Amino acid sequence: MKIDFNEKVTAFHRAFSDENKCLKLLADLKWEQGFVCRKCGHTNYCKGKSPYSRRCTRCKAEESVTAHTVFHHCKIPMNKALEIAFLICIKPDISSYEISKRIDLRHMTCYSFQKKIINCRDSSINNKLLKKVIASLNSTVNATLN
Repeated sequence: MKIDFNEKVTAFHRAFSDENKCLKLLADLKWEQGFVCRKCGHTNYCKGKSPYSRRCTRCKAEESVTAHTVFHHCKIPMNKALEIAFLICIKPDISSYEISKRIDLRHMTCYSFQKKIINCRDSSINNKLLKKVIASLNSTVNATLN
């Protein structure tokens, strides 16, 4: 049974309907091996000020869930950012115009973020987390479809 593109997008919307679900997914994947402070190397943390951020209990440095990822300094809502990444990975030839129409964002916003995702995906340095995110999105969407 072949699942079409629109069914996958609909399943994505059901699975990742709000910002918190997306941030939780990102946090779970980013810190699946445990938290390590980038400043002092300490592994104990407490909850930070923003959702799913972590604060080192030794040096008090706070790290957001998007820090040091392709989603760092992302101004668009996380569910739309993940949707752009998902669309690019399930349909690599999708245009930024089509993305813009589908998720109701300005074309240049979609174009810029699409380029950022593609550059990260094609880079051998920073794409580990992006690959994990996409794999997790795909497995969640496929589970939703079944």
